Amino acid sequence: MRSATSSSTFLISLGAAMLIAGGAAAAPPMPDGENGRYAMSATPDGVLRLDTRTGAMSTCSNSGAGWACYAIPDERAAMDAEIGRLQADNEKLTAELAARGPVVGKIDEALPKSDALPKDESQPKSDSLRKPEPKAAEGERKIEIPLPSDRDMDRMMSFLEKAWRRLIEMANRVQKDVNGKI
Repeated sequence: MRSATSSSTFLISLGAAMLIAGGAAAAPPMPDGENGRYAMSATPDGVLRLDTRTGAMSTCSNSGAGWACYAIPDERAAMDAEIGRLQADNEKLTAELAARGPVVGKIDEALPKSDALPKDESQPKSDSLRKPEPKAAEGERKIEIPLPSDRDMDRMMSFLEKAWRRLIEMANRVQKDVNGKI
């Protein structure tokens, strides 16, 4: 009889295990907040709620009528729309540019200023005294820099002489002030 008792005990325990497992499978699902769908983060005004399935964010606050959650506008969607608009605009402009064909008569170098614009009397006289722009040598891309004229050198030397004299005078005044006070 011992064998019958142990086999019946085994069958009873097996049935109980099946009932427990079946009961767990038939149990109602847990609320979304408990199974990890939402991630909550405390804020000074309430709670920030992140839907982990959709990525939508909401702010939740406790008002006098109870807790209420309001969706935060999704800026990513607006930026994606702007990117799409700009890409379409870029494709349109690229197609227009390709449809125009090559430009006839295009030159690689810019025109000199004297040829590009007519001489205007309203320009100051200093522009008329300006030296011509340095020109590129034919066949090479080297810039020729003109040397200063004798007049320019004289003006520069005069300026340096005056500046040197003023510096020496200032040093002498400082030395006299220091000697007189000590």
